[in-house]
Amino acid sequence: MLSTVFSVQSLLAGMGVLLAGSGLLATLLGLRAAEEGFSDGTIGLVMSAFYLGYVLGTLTIPAIIRRVGHIRTFAALAAISSAAAILHGLWVEPWFWMLLRLINGVTLLGLYMVIESWINEKVTTHRGQVFGIYMMVSLFAYGAGQFLIGIYGPMEVSTFAIVGLLFSLGLVPIALTRVSQPPPMETTRLPLSELFRLAPTGVIGAAMSGVITGTIYGMAAVYANRVGLPDTQVATFVAAIIVGGGLLQWPIGRLSDGRDRRYVLIVISAIGGAFSVLLALQDWFPGWTLFALALVFGGFSFSLYAISVAQTNDRLSSDQVLEGTRGLLMVNGAGSAVGPMISGLAMGWFGAAGFPLFVLAALGTMILLVFWRILIDAPVPDEERGDYVFTHRTSAAGLELDPRTTDEETESPPAHEHVSDAAPPIYETDPAWEDYEGPPGAIDEPDRVNDSGSSGRRGDA
Repeated sequence: MLSTVFSVQSLLAGMGVLLAGSGLLATLLGLRAAEEGFSDGTIGLVMSAFYLGYVLGTLTIPAIIRRVGHIRTFAALAAISSAAAILHGLWVEPWFWMLLRLINGVTLLGLYMVIESWINEKVTTHRGQVFGIYMMVSLFAYGAGQFLIGIYGPMEVSTFAIVGLLFSLGLVPIALTRVSQPPPMETTRLPLSELFRLAPTGVIGAAMSGVITGTIYGMAAVYANRVGLPDTQVATFVAAIIVGGGLLQWPIGRLSDGRDRRYVLIVISAIGGAFSVLLALQDWFPGWTLFALALVFGGFSFSLYAISVAQTNDRLSSDQVLEGTRGLLMVNGAGSAVGPMISGLAMGWFGAAGFPLFVLAALGTMILLVFWRILIDAPVPDEERGDYVFTHRTSAAGLELDPRTTDEETESPPAHEHVSDAAPPIYETDPAWEDYEGPPGAIDEPDRVNDSGSSGRRGDA
């Protein structure tokens, strides 16, 4: 297993650096917008634009990759991401920021998609373990990026330059990695209406968890700023929520195995709602206790999506799992676009308490909808329930790493095959060089007759 992880360590490192930059940018924009006097509703719109770009990228990036290839797509998106990050600091204007966040959502989704395609291509064994490690690296890198806000603060353009630097440096280990050409990207073929018919609770959970996590990613920093935390403690607060999602998701998810996951979703939502109430009463919890609340709040909030995915997979046949999970990804992204918009309005009406109160309302809606499905749908039979897998929102390419979507045994190379016996990988070529015939005046070598009597050019095999 260690050799498998080692084979993709550069890709994991590059992804971690990119996510650190993404985490820093989200918190930086929230704090800078608050300091600039943007209304909470306007901040919510700016943050929602990122997830609109995320959904748009899910629909458009696969076609771009098929047209120009992974390498060109990767290079173009990386350049745009770095430039967009710096432009935020050069022109502080809400509508311009909204456009940049939309672009940033498309480009980062595309970068993740390309990287995850390459990881998926290189990993043929121990896919479950690698998938779990990848998920943990993603969450903790995003959380670690928060603390870089303390170097220059949100009011300096240098902090935006750090984001651009991270987006650029994250490409170095990836660009120097030799990888085979991944298969062409495909879009989902399972209609959402059919997915809802097959797994209604999973679709509901994916949508509502998107509303909640989109609110957290977009507005948690604004909430912390509004309650009076200094910038470094804002970073700690947001990081605590994200780290809590990484630490508690596994034990919570494992508890759902062997049980009707719909009731688990209700219990998790209820506990998350209770901690939302405590965050609304934050004046009672000064100092480190607020960070402890944030950690537990994040643990239960971030568990909803993974359990919703598990509930959906329990309802689908094996050949529907990958396409069904891609559908959930789209639903979750759409929910994430809605969350910051509405929570921003709630904070405008109720002040800082609007953030946890909106999450409470979303969790309450989740409980009611899931309970409605319990009343009219039969539970999944025990023998059809699969195992929980640690996951969070990723790209369509990353879903193929999920061991539930593939048969690992069929992908593993034969035990007797040696590395020297394996066919060399086919590396992606630049389409611009396909018709190149040499420098002007080059003379083709005349055909020769080889030992077997067939004609061919020198070097042909």
